[in-house]
Amino acid sequence: MKYFWIKILSKIPLGVHHFFADWLIYPLVYYIARYRRTIVDKNLKNAFPEWKDAQRKSLRKRFYHQFADLIVETIYGYGASDAEMEEHMTYVGEDKVAQACQQYGGAITMLAHLGTWEWVADFGRRYASQGIQECNVYRHLKSQYFNQLMLDIRSKRGGECVEKDVLLRRMLQLRKANVKAMYGMLADQKPSPRNAHVWTTFLRQETAFLNGSEVLSKKFGFPCYYAYISCPKRGCYKATLIPMQSDNLTEEYARLLERNILEQPHLWLWTHNRWKFKRPNDQIVNDKL
Repeated sequence: MKYFWIKILSKIPLGVHHFFADWLIYPLVYYIARYRRTIVDKNLKNAFPEWKDAQRKSLRKRFYHQFADLIVETIYGYGASDAEMEEHMTYVGEDKVAQACQQYGGAITMLAHLGTWEWVADFGRRYASQGIQECNVYRHLKSQYFNQLMLDIRSKRGGECVEKDVLLRRMLQLRKANVKAMYGMLADQKPSPRNAHVWTTFLRQETAFLNGSEVLSKKFGFPCYYAYISCPKRGCYKATLIPMQSDNLTEEYARLLERNILEQPHLWLWTHNRWKFKRPNDQIVNDKL
């Protein structure tokens, strides 16, 4: 049976999941596999150069504990009921986003890899009753198994998964059909060198950001929101939908994301090789002209 063990494990109470996260997954990932420890150490040192080694080590451990929680909470969310998700995922400002969708035909919510970000897909269930289609924009994973699992997790909450390469076509289809939609985009991923992007200083480093959300927001006249993620207590997350006002939405997103990370830095995905590519010299020259 497809995902048999994941379906079984998803029915275990969240407290039991956290027990396994503390005593099995965290030691395995942190001490034995040492999963991407080199990248994490480099990222933390560059982001917090003024910190002492002991401070960065403490944050590193907190992050890997959160990473273990991410794994078990994603599994738990696969089988969680609507009532259970209500207990663990709350939203502030979702009514404003719904109103914007009704008024403008759509809205864009810019997300990040913070906390257990898969749970934010619960938007789909909440908006479906208001006649709003939630579209989870995604980048195809290399592993077909995990790619399909990710699609199943996100779509089972009521949303539609839209691959980024066909996003524009899908947006045009929905607008032509007069379907109101909210597009959720994980916008903190590393762009490839050939993609259109915006460079800015982020966590004290020259950083490239995807600017697709900004381009589409202006093209369709959709308002844009930032999902500010916080973790009031373990296993509970709050998404505060902040309206974005700037003409430079990508820069505004970078500033909001940076503030969000600095508030609870262990929530962000530090294992991501975010600064693999450097800013091209010719672009630095052109920006100064």
